[in-house]
Amino acid sequence: MPKVLRADNMNKCLGCFTCMLTCAAVNHNNHNLAKSSIKVKTRGGLQSKFAATICVACKEPACAEACPTNALVKRPGGGVKLIEEKCIACEKCVSACIVGSIHMDYDRKIPIVCKHCGACVRMCPHNCLSMEEVSEQDDR
Repeated sequence: MPKVLRADNMNKCLGCFTCMLTCAAVNHNNHNLAKSSIKVKTRGGLQSKFAATICVACKEPACAEACPTNALVKRPGGGVKLIEEKCIACEKCVSACIVGSIHMDYDRKIPIVCKHCGACVRMCPHNCLSMEEVSEQDDR
């Protein structure tokens, strides 16, 4: 059964960015936070809690529908998979994403899309993130 990423315990987040560094390193061979598909930021102010912007694994992903070259294809259980060779870096997926979780890698000229690999979950020292098994029939 496919799995999707969830940020369901962000009240424990200290803003260490380990999840972001892990994502960038594992998926893009880079330690630049900008290369991460998960984005952690403060909800506002120095005393505030943190929030994570993550792919919500849409069942009918607007990003894939917006892609003119079919470089983003539906993933079983929700979300999308990137076929890099087909991408023309038009950025239509970035503006189409309903939660703002897609960002461009301007060095490689491809969108940074969550693979729901779970690397960020495994490395989070405070268990703020989780992977959830979903059936392909789950509605989103």
